Amino acid sequence: MNRILAQCGKELNQFRRDRLTVALAFVLPLAVLLIYGYAIRLEAKNIPLSIQDFDNSPLSRTYVERLFATNQFVPAPLLGTVPTAPLDRGIAKATVIIPPDFQRQVTAHKPVTVQALVDGTDVNNARVIQNGLRAATQFFLRSSGLLPPQAQSPIEAQVRLWFNPGRQESLYIVPGIFGVILWVFPSMLAAIALVREKEQGTIVQVYASDLSAMAWLLGKELAYLVVGLGEALVVLTVATILFGLRFRGDPTVFIVGLVIYLGAAVAFGLFIGARTGNQTGAVQGTAIAGFLTALLLSGFIYRIENIPFPLSFLSNVIPARYFIEITRDAFVRGTGWPGVWYAPLAIGAIGAFFFRLATRILHRMQFTD
Repeated sequence: MNRILAQCGKELNQFRRDRLTVALAFVLPLAVLLIYGYAIRLEAKNIPLSIQDFDNSPLSRTYVERLFATNQFVPAPLLGTVPTAPLDRGIAKATVIIPPDFQRQVTAHKPVTVQALVDGTDVNNARVIQNGLRAATQFFLRSSGLLPPQAQSPIEAQVRLWFNPGRQESLYIVPGIFGVILWVFPSMLAAIALVREKEQGTIVQVYASDLSAMAWLLGKELAYLVVGLGEALVVLTVATILFGLRFRGDPTVFIVGLVIYLGAAVAFGLFIGARTGNQTGAVQGTAIAGFLTALLLSGFIYRIENIPFPLSFLSNVIPARYFIEITRDAFVRGTGWPGVWYAPLAIGAIGAFFFRLATRILHRMQFTD
């Protein structure tokens, strides 16, 4: 144990003396937190919508006002008399064409066709626009008393939003980005630290000593676990101040999951460092194998259920997936251990697997027990 602590102290001293590494550990995670926390918005708002009103009647103008009163759409120019011109130029995401006899047909309770041309480049955004236009039209007809009595539904649905009634996207995005930040940067630092010893030749001294591969790696694991906890403390403090995050239930599952997750991240970095021979390869390895999978296959942005097979199967071995479930439960739902008890176990198993792989690789590099 004394050897492991001595190795840990040596790693922390080397880390403290390297200003670039310190900046990589604390400045870049904060930059990623701010960029993702403020920039990513999954709810479609301010969608540019152009209107071509051939009726120009009081009722059609009221209808247009109703569309923009939803705060989901903003006016976009027409660019002449061609309805598709705003879509072709990318100025609008949708164009609504109101026919000349709109008011007369509606007041007579006769069918009238309002054509909506929607840019389908982004399928999800097109679906949001379609649903928004339909909902605004229904609300316009009902609030104006223009729907016939038989069209009134006898059932009224009362909807309540649980966990996030204000629909604050930061409560969804920021806990998710914790999983990305706290996976990528501790693993990258650990990989660089291990590869640096290869490049500088100091690993030969370890080969010549009686220090085992497991003890040497445990020293590095412990050191960068401490660094990772420091990163987590800084990121959580800033997120609490800027985004108003608060624990919603028992925080122990988050604390336990955080320690296990950081340990798994460092073990992954040690595995990458053991497999690569230079710092460039270590950074690229953690960026490709770590960052991309944590970003795209963890449920941070895209729902796991929407990821096609076999990538959906691969997501089962992505630790960020389970940690994001822990963070979103801790800061949004608040169910505690009964809801996410399995997540720390899955993370710990994956982390132990990476640490075992790193140990075996170093054993083959002249280490002996």
